[in-house]
Amino acid sequence: MGKQKVYITRRIPDEAIGLLERHFDVEVNPEDRVLLREELLEKVKGKDAVLCLITDNIDKDVIEAAGDQCRIFANYGVGYNNIDTVEATKNKVIITNTPGVLDNATADLAWALLMAVSRRVVPADKFTRNGAFQAWDPMMFLGRDITGKTLGLVGAGRIGSNFAKKAKAFDMKVLYTGLRQNPKIESELGAIYVDKETLLKEADFVSIHVPLLPSTIHYIGEKEFSIMKKTSVIINTSRGAVIDEKALVKALRQGEIWGAGLDVFENEPDIEPELLDMYNVVIVPHIASATMETRTNMGLIAARNIIKVLNGEKPDTCVNIEVLE
Repeated sequence: MGKQKVYITRRIPDEAIGLLERHFDVEVNPEDRVLLREELLEKVKGKDAVLCLITDNIDKDVIEAAGDQCRIFANYGVGYNNIDTVEATKNKVIITNTPGVLDNATADLAWALLMAVSRRVVPADKFTRNGAFQAWDPMMFLGRDITGKTLGLVGAGRIGSNFAKKAKAFDMKVLYTGLRQNPKIESELGAIYVDKETLLKEADFVSIHVPLLPSTIHYIGEKEFSIMKKTSVIINTSRGAVIDEKALVKALRQGEIWGAGLDVFENEPDIEPELLDMYNVVIVPHIASATMETRTNMGLIAARNIIKVLNGEKPDTCVNIEVLE
């Protein structure tokens, strides 16, 4: 009997690929790009496992194209809104993700964005590189203080809590909102649980850490921007559609908020054109988990999940656990 077959939809760190190659017949997309729809449908055929990315739309057609022998789609990322988990469960296909391992990296990137926006690091860097710096100027690139300000946390799960802990070093007051309270950050940070409107009215910085669900699509829109401080900064490292991007453009243009730091976008990879030219916005290409250590560990988690499932064991991070019952 030949080795079981695994398909990886785009190259990931070699350590994870090597781990899978020691057990299975592994094929990796050789192109440095997202697979076209027809390519994805063709490549998953006959595979026992697929290691996919958040940029792959794993719907009913893809799951059925893989075939009855396919037992797992291991998503390379903590979010899995790119996968039709209902259809997967119906077909007894296990879906896994990579939670926990990217908490530090994502929280760190959120802080990098907060600081870059608040202290106008990107435009100041461009100004200096272009040779425009002639002398110290008391009115040049004035930003916003961070220390001692109020931080508003939307979502206090693993990443949100990690982000909030770092606020302690800046002597910040922490407000948070979400579906449920988090006693741990209340006791450790003195964080205060408030409703959404209170948080938006009082926070100097708003950082979003919620998954993309029907209830969180456009969680921040025109109404929310209208009640935020004109001096506030919003940071998003969760999912782009949590913010109504057109409403964000309007709020920034009309001075309803002071700035924004974005790692994710509503219609990735497309971005509202006006954002590209705004001096008070810092945008990066979905790199929250992009450290060598984190991306390698993400791959190893996905690989180990595949190994366990194809060896008849339960994976470590199954998101549709009912298929295991």
